[in-house]
Amino acid sequence: MSIVFVNYRTGDGDAVAALLEHELSARFGDGQVFRASTSIPPGSRFPRELITAVRRSHVLLAVIGRRWFDPRTPDDRPEGERPFDWTGREIVEAFESGAVVIPVLTDSVRLDRDRLPTELTELADCQYRRLDVRNSRADLTRIGDDLAQLVPALARTDSRRAEAEERRTAERGSRARTGGRVGGVGGDLSGTVIDSLRGAVHTGSGNLNCGPQFSGDGMGVQYVTGGDFGKSQQRFGGSAGHESGPDR
Repeated sequence: MSIVFVNYRTGDGDAVAALLEHELSARFGDGQVFRASTSIPPGSRFPRELITAVRRSHVLLAVIGRRWFDPRTPDDRPEGERPFDWTGREIVEAFESGAVVIPVLTDSVRLDRDRLPTELTELADCQYRRLDVRNSRADLTRIGDDLAQLVPALARTDSRRAEAEERRTAERGSRARTGGRVGGVGGDLSGTVIDSLRGAVHTGSGNLNCGPQFSGDGMGVQYVTGGDFGKSQQRFGGSAGHESGPDR
């Protein structure tokens, strides 16, 4: 069962309908989007397949462009007023089945209630989305996000959601490896490298290269650090400082 039904009028929204089907199928998976040109198998009964598909869909995307109202019947009436206008009938069936109907407006068109057939005036009340070929990537993303919010089944198959979850999992793993500490600082510093804008400071065994020398702490402890040649040394007592011991 397709969840999203792409409704369009031949000669008006063919290219946009194909783009919607392609992008939404890539995001939510094959079989989630119905478009008559590709979803009806050869030899199938066209009317029955259309009506069955739209009645089973959760969302109908009604693609409406500049020429949506232009086609005429032999007696010079708008195509939308023809008794067997399949584009209009699909929309009516969607309303009657309780599907969410989203007009997708292209070519900067406006949805004018006065130009709609009586049975389709409800379409003008529906919140629409725009799909501009010059901004198609952002517009398609927004439409896809709308669908993921509207239909939980689509959210579960949303490839963008899966990618976002993978990123969050990787970030959690990274934080776990550092114990949740920024820069890996905290706890046992043995063998830890602390990064800063001034370079790395090695806190494990071996030479300690961290700049100028300093010494003396009043306790007979001497610390010496140097450049590329220095080592960290500690000496208790001796001539380097005061002798420590009980007062006499």
